Amino acid sequence: MSWWVVKHVDAEGPALIGTIMTERGIEYTVVAAASGVPLPPADAVTGLVVLGGPVDAWGDVAHPHMRAERELIAECLERNIPVLGVCLGAQLLAASQGCAVYRGPVAELGAGEVTATEAGQPIFGPDRIQVVHWHTDTFDLPVGAVLLASSNLYRNQAFRFGSGLGVQFHVELTPAQQPMLDAHMPAGTAPSAQVLARVAEDGRRILETFFDEAS
Repeated sequence: MSWWVVKHVDAEGPALIGTIMTERGIEYTVVAAASGVPLPPADAVTGLVVLGGPVDAWGDVAHPHMRAERELIAECLERNIPVLGVCLGAQLLAASQGCAVYRGPVAELGAGEVTATEAGQPIFGPDRIQVVHWHTDTFDLPVGAVLLASSNLYRNQAFRFGSGLGVQFHVELTPAQQPMLDAHMPAGTAPSAQVLARVAEDGRRILETFFDEAS
């Protein structure tokens, strides 16, 4: 048994998430969702990380693997297995409970901030958090989910549901990912290395807290 990381974009990886897992001696396997490699059964998973991508969380016709991802997330939650959903991963976490995922009012791209709710302060802290936004979709929260953070444009930025933590934004990015962001984000939206250093600082605190709780 090990942690599994599901990715949807070849150029993206677990970044700071993987660094922290390695530092903690956590073994993990990265699988590309569209590669045809089967996802593991939930009973073979110690923890699950689902990364972002430009895919519709309910887009089963164009991307048949989305159903398998939703089902794996749902079963992990039923078994109280830790799940971290980032961007699309947060949308899939909500969709695994039957929630709608839909286009938001405007694209949220580049360097930005989110503010923790009172319930979110134990993991995010009392101050605004420096993040990277890279999404056009949003989602409804599952019944019983706890809202943890919001931005000016999107209310549902982070939530907890059972053993799952969903974050619509990115805090796993570091200056090492700047070339990838420059190459793949819309022109003029990729954050600078200085911004990414601050994102990584906040991100390390948040991710360390998640793995502390997961252990």
